[in-house]
Amino acid sequence: MNRNAPGTIHATAVGGETVRAFIPSPLPPVPALDLSGPRQRLLERATLAVGRLDSVSTWVDFFLEAVEQTALGAVQTARRLVTLFEDDTRRTQAIGRGAANALRVLAGLRQRPILSLKQLCHTGAMTFPTASKAMQYLVTAGIARELTGQRRNRVFVYDAYLKILNEGGEPI
Repeated sequence: MNRNAPGTIHATAVGGETVRAFIPSPLPPVPALDLSGPRQRLLERATLAVGRLDSVSTWVDFFLEAVEQTALGAVQTARRLVTLFEDDTRRTQAIGRGAANALRVLAGLRQRPILSLKQLCHTGAMTFPTASKAMQYLVTAGIARELTGQRRNRVFVYDAYLKILNEGGEPI
């Protein structure tokens, strides 16, 4: 058996054939996969396991488990967002007379969860007074919140939406 390149092993098999295999040496300490948030526990397990990885199959098993956990987390987040959007749509429809414009503003917040009234007027094709009044309905309903505390150039946020998106996004 001899080594030509780092991680490449050449060996002579019983029948006299040369067999070449690539074995990464050393295995990467952390997989190239975003495991932030709820998958923090999985990352901690991986950190402990990296020192004990004794075969490529163990590493592959770990990687596949990480992919599965990430996918399950994404599906759960998507379901929670759909539920939030449905609930907030029902709450907005209950406003009454201003519901149609408030629903347009809510749609704008879904596309961009932090936005100014000026941006809303530009993308939503509505006048500033209409956008302002419709946004006030959403603020009163607790769906949106004003960030700046100013009278002009106000910026609004769809808090519940951002909260769901940011869950588990804390630094490791």
